[in-house]
Amino acid sequence: MERRKRFTTAPSSKIQNVLDQIKRELKDSILPVSFHDLNSFERKLIHRHFDHNSEIVTKTYRHDEDYELKVYPVGNLKRYAHEKASEAVEKGERIVLPHMGNYERFIIHDTLKSNEAVKSESYGEGDERHIEIEPEMFGRGLKKIIRKIRLF
Repeated sequence: MERRKRFTTAPSSKIQNVLDQIKRELKDSILPVSFHDLNSFERKLIHRHFDHNSEIVTKTYRHDEDYELKVYPVGNLKRYAHEKASEAVEKGERIVLPHMGNYERFIIHDTLKSNEAVKSESYGEGDERHIEIEPEMFGRGLKKIIRKIRLF
């Protein structure tokens, strides 16, 4: 059997510049980075580059004939959610987060769903939609028990 050698080439300078920009801009940010001027092969290379990195998620969105690549700092968003949840519990009051897109709100809600000390809800419409995190007075577990008791 003949084995074929797999040749790997270094990323083109354009792709390397995009990757460097992504790493630089997402280092301490919770905001995604967007690119509109990439062709399908370039987008695929960037997706592939971040495939095994749980801190960063890439998504491509289609707007008519244009494609937009968004790179989300998921790791930073999760840390931010935990920080704000701790802040809400410490202060004992509601914390209002800045306006976010659908995927960013999903990450925040998903991160906080296992935290019994807080609850998170989205408010607003369209571009004004945001998350509010507030401490749970008795925790979700106790509320479930109370509901079950009321059934009897």
